Amino acid sequence: MVQAWYMDKSADDPRRPHRGEPARPVGLEQLRGLGVLYWKLDADKYENDPELEKIRKERNYSWMDIITICRDKLPNYEEKIKMFYEEHLHLDDEIRYILDGSGYFDVRDKEDRWIRIFMEKGDMITLPAGIYHRFTLDEKNYVKAMRLFVGDPVWTAYNRPADHFEARGQYLEFLAQTA
Repeated sequence: MVQAWYMDKSADDPRRPHRGEPARPVGLEQLRGLGVLYWKLDADKYENDPELEKIRKERNYSWMDIITICRDKLPNYEEKIKMFYEEHLHLDDEIRYILDGSGYFDVRDKEDRWIRIFMEKGDMITLPAGIYHRFTLDEKNYVKAMRLFVGDPVWTAYNRPADHFEARGQYLEFLAQTA
């Protein structure tokens, strides 16, 4: 089951959990209200998983690759880690399936507060186009993830402020409808 919570305001190492005090957990319903989708899958059988294939077919996730984020495997590791942690949005959904290791996706709620989503082996998440978010490893400094796309991959991140993009406007309309 997904673990998510409101973050504290500490500027300490982003790889720490940063749970707010008092603890304020966030459930799947609240995440769904932000357009964030979540599945728990069996990462050991990702190559031949009928459940993953069903999700890919239903949601048109036609393209995929695998990325390993750790110092030894990712070129320009330090630069990429900093880039992933910059608050940004994409014009397309961001879909990630954790095959090994762990890390955090942080997303903004309707009041612009950070919610931290702990992702570990077997967790698959879709962040909607237009949501402000960021990613960091946890203190284990390792994650292997499948990246999925509808159509050809688009890697462009637009750092905040990026409110002028149509995807952001559509996302804000979605939030207004779920209020």
